[in-house]
Amino acid sequence: MGYREVYETWKADPEAFWMQAADAIDWVRPPSKALFDENAPIHEWFSDGLVNTCWNCVDRHVAAGRGDQIAIYHDSPITHATKGITYAELQKRVATLAGALRARGIEKGDRVIIYMPMIPQAIEAMLACARLGAIHSVVFGGFAANELAVRIDDAQPKAIIAASAGLEPGRVVHYKPLLDQAIEAARHKPDFCVIFQRDEDIAKLIEGRDVSWYGFQYGIEPVECVPVEGNHPAYILYTSGTTGQPKGVVRPTAGHLVALAWSMENIYKIGAGDRFWAASDVGWVVGHSYICYGPLIVGAQTVVFEGKPVGTPHAGVFWRTIQNNRIKSFFTAPTAIRAIRREDPDGEYIRRYKLHDLQALFLAGERADPDTIEWAQRHLGVPVIDHWWQTETGWAIAANPLGIEELPVKLGSPAVPMPGYDVQVLDESGQPVPPGTLGAIAIKLPLPPGTLSGLWNAEERYRKSYLSHFPGYYETGDAGYLDEDGYLYVMARTDDVINVAGHRLSTGAMEEILARHPDVAECAVIGVSDALKGQAPLGFLCLKKGAATAPDQIVREVVAMVRDDIGPVAAFKQAVVVDRLPKTRSGKILRATMAKIADGEDYKLPPTIDDPAVLDEITALLRDLPRG
Repeated sequence: MGYREVYETWKADPEAFWMQAADAIDWVRPPSKALFDENAPIHEWFSDGLVNTCWNCVDRHVAAGRGDQIAIYHDSPITHATKGITYAELQKRVATLAGALRARGIEKGDRVIIYMPMIPQAIEAMLACARLGAIHSVVFGGFAANELAVRIDDAQPKAIIAASAGLEPGRVVHYKPLLDQAIEAARHKPDFCVIFQRDEDIAKLIEGRDVSWYGFQYGIEPVECVPVEGNHPAYILYTSGTTGQPKGVVRPTAGHLVALAWSMENIYKIGAGDRFWAASDVGWVVGHSYICYGPLIVGAQTVVFEGKPVGTPHAGVFWRTIQNNRIKSFFTAPTAIRAIRREDPDGEYIRRYKLHDLQALFLAGERADPDTIEWAQRHLGVPVIDHWWQTETGWAIAANPLGIEELPVKLGSPAVPMPGYDVQVLDESGQPVPPGTLGAIAIKLPLPPGTLSGLWNAEERYRKSYLSHFPGYYETGDAGYLDEDGYLYVMARTDDVINVAGHRLSTGAMEEILARHPDVAECAVIGVSDALKGQAPLGFLCLKKGAATAPDQIVREVVAMVRDDIGPVAAFKQAVVVDRLPKTRSGKILRATMAKIADGEDYKLPPTIDDPAVLDEITALLRDLPRG
């Protein structure tokens, strides 16, 4: 059965489709039905089933005789440590940690914050919470103390599990002082903190509150999995753009299991015994769905990687890891590939490694420009598949479903909607627009299993943020269009669609053109205030290593390229060359913040910014930039 048949099968009978998908999961008590819509427009899936996430990720694979297979492979090019953990070892570790948490009073429904770097213990902590039915909230390791305090006050955790430090190239990030400051600042105080001490930084423990990872578990009896209802929250994940009042996405347990199991097989073409790697962080949704849970649900091997695409030690570390682990499907962000391409434009590092097992490269997180996709395809020799989803959805809205059928790639498109997602492009009045017309991307309700059920303790805010603008739809906040073949093109955040002399233009379309220039490694386009036209586009260019053409000439050439491709209506007349673009730690370019700086507006430093010094450089550049 091909993609169209599968999608139509879902559309014809969603209830039957998802009940069949639910057969991939072990249930303590199977659900009586899939969709529970009594509280529409807020929907639930498999609510009356009983299930446990940790059982489905770990214990059932041991029970099936696969305990000796590797579950987690840890690779740290920073510490030069590599280690494989089998499913049997993982079961013992997780059951013992869960036992220690229970002995200190952690039960079903309690919240536990996890504040850890990319080490296997982070995954073990997530699974131990799932084993007990506790609700974990992973906060990106090294997050600022005040932002951690905000999340402590919102989630009100009974415990916090943290590491003493995280490691970056050339430096140690001391987590424990940040944790202490956050707890001091927070109104809510956890009962206790579990600290995993790293050799690079042995932190001072606070007597009566802090316990060490190993001492905490000494002499503890392992515990069994606790069944939870299908609609029981598996976790809370605060979105990366959170400012002020936190936005905690709630992921219900059963839909999460069913959707991830379906996606591993049908999108990534990964099953039991396969090797899968998502180069992300457990602090982001990709780390939840496709480092921790997705691969383990289907019995695959997952990789926990503590490193960077470049600089640990070189631009070939991804390819070395793929070779050494014989990775079948690899998932990363376009910004990582752009960083590698900038350092290694001719793909010399790729040729050094044997990537025989690699079947595909999947990209998500930032829009994948066609030039980056073409570069990766040319050098890797495998399909490069852009797919699109959000923290809120937890898995792909649109993708090329490799496990069903490899569809033709259309550069610039994350391909087609997945079953469960009825994607529409709407005008401001909420009416669908014709193919090829730019509009707001929305998803007809109900959202499928695996998506958010709401925001933690903020139902009205959830309704206002996502459901009120287009009644009957979930508003994605992205703008784009569908073509005649049903392929989706995500062009920009809705806020990044600029209005130039009455014309709504996509900054993503302009970035696509800039990225085609042979000397441009990475780029961004923002809209800045213009007295005559309302807004005018401004481009930022990062050049490839060793670019021979003078920067001024490159700027003239990209201005001409936009004029040739989009026309004078774009009014694209200015671009500047910069060393770096400001980004979040997950690789998203801070376009909205750059636009505020350009317009002289006040802005709040985003809590997830990777390097605040880059914004200082952009501010200084924009201050001296002539307008018009």
